[in-house]
Amino acid sequence: MKIRILLFSLFFQVFTGFSANVDTVSTYSPSMDINIKAVVVTPEAYSENLKMNYPVVYLLHGYSGNYKEWVEKVPELQDYADRYQMILVSPDGNYGSWYLDSPEQPNSKFETYISSELVNWIDKHYHTKANKENRAITGLSMGGHGALYLAFRHQDVFSQAGSLSGGVDLRPFPLNWDLSKLLGSYAEFPERWTENSVINLTHLLTPNSLDIIFSCGTSDFFYQVNENLYKKLLQNNIPHTYISAPGGHTWDFWKSHIKYHLQFFHEHFKKNLAE
Repeated sequence: MKIRILLFSLFFQVFTGFSANVDTVSTYSPSMDINIKAVVVTPEAYSENLKMNYPVVYLLHGYSGNYKEWVEKVPELQDYADRYQMILVSPDGNYGSWYLDSPEQPNSKFETYISSELVNWIDKHYHTKANKENRAITGLSMGGHGALYLAFRHQDVFSQAGSLSGGVDLRPFPLNWDLSKLLGSYAEFPERWTENSVINLTHLLTPNSLDIIFSCGTSDFFYQVNENLYKKLLQNNIPHTYISAPGGHTWDFWKSHIKYHLQFFHEHFKKNLAE
């Protein structure tokens, strides 16, 4: 499904000023032998009702960002955690990891970290519904690529995935964002760039194996690659929600659209609960 509208606010009730809890935690990555920080947002009632378990949404930042960026730029995330009764986790992606296990840098294993080590750490230290049906992931730009990349490749871990202005095809950008440091040069290793681009991983999907939502602004430099992903999912008969709306590669766009992703995840969490 493709949506081309500017305002969606009628679908949302007005928030009532709830106050969630925001923690900064240090997690350990055995594969990289380093400690990595993350922000964890829990609903206000979390500490009062420790018998209740919550679904979890992972939020990935973009290139040159960090673990604090989501909650600093979008303080409304605290309201969303309360409203939808979910835990939000924003880990550090080491500036420009692209959330993959780099064949060029053996000490950069952020696919392993996010999809396994961090998920296990969160499930151990928080009251989560520790199964894929109650676990989603989304992100912006580099993080949008990372969220779909990880979810497509780890459908046993995530049941839902999103992307905001995601770099879903790396190949058109061989000289950008230090990608060659992670994958080697495109001229020398084109197969690595192909294998690590989200748009080339759709063969891993079957209809309804993953609930997918992705958004991109029509003025964004990633707009065409998102359009291409949308068309490929259609061709492969993979259900999805694609939001194409006016906007650029900006926090204004991401702040506006993250609420639709969280609403989407919430509705699917409820559906899974009913089933």
